[in-house]
Amino acid sequence: MGLDKARVVVIGGTSGIGLAVAQGAMAQGAKIVVGSSTPQKVQGSAQTLPGAESFEIDVKNRDSVKAFFARVGEFDHLVFTAGDWGGLRRVPLDDLDLDAAASIFAVRFWGALKAVKFSRKFIRAGGSITLTDGMVAQRPQPGSAVSTAMAGAIEHLIRGLALDLAPLRVNGVCPGAINTHIWETIPAATREAMTKRLPVGRIGEPDEAAEAYLYLMRAGYTTGQVLYVDGGQSVI
Repeated sequence: MGLDKARVVVIGGTSGIGLAVAQGAMAQGAKIVVGSSTPQKVQGSAQTLPGAESFEIDVKNRDSVKAFFARVGEFDHLVFTAGDWGGLRRVPLDDLDLDAAASIFAVRFWGALKAVKFSRKFIRAGGSITLTDGMVAQRPQPGSAVSTAMAGAIEHLIRGLALDLAPLRVNGVCPGAINTHIWETIPAATREAMTKRLPVGRIGEPDEAAEAYLYLMRAGYTTGQVLYVDGGQSVI
């Protein structure tokens, strides 16, 4: 099952891993539609993804998500890589603001679920959905209980949706340390500590993470699975 002439929608496809997925699918002959909440990124996609369709979408807003898919129409594969790196990351329980904690789920979990809900009727037979979580689901850190719960919830959502939406395939990718813009916001000492202990001994590149999404779109006998692209972090 190839991607030649398949129509692929990538929400979060204007930067980072999502952009690498869109570029990789396009290189395999797919027709690409990308969605982003940032108007400048939507406009800039003409240079990074020549020939792709690009529309704004606010995954926090139900009407925006619904309107996006109504505009896109029928397609074959949905990839959701949108993420929100703002808000609290590591906070002791005693200092936890519950409203801020709830907001962590807004994009990656509830945004993904909105995308699935409003896209499924447009996905053609033989298509797929691929969501994204993160290694914090497998390797929690002190103060990251809410982030760990959010990422883990995505993995369980994937398994549940694989049954609810069958025979539509639903899978996920769990990236580790990947060289996207967020990497530059992490202190150098922390970056070095994160990568030197990995079995591969280095950070991953977006196109390496993208290979997992491309595989899951093509893999017609794979559903309910999460692929780790983590440089071996999950085994140390």
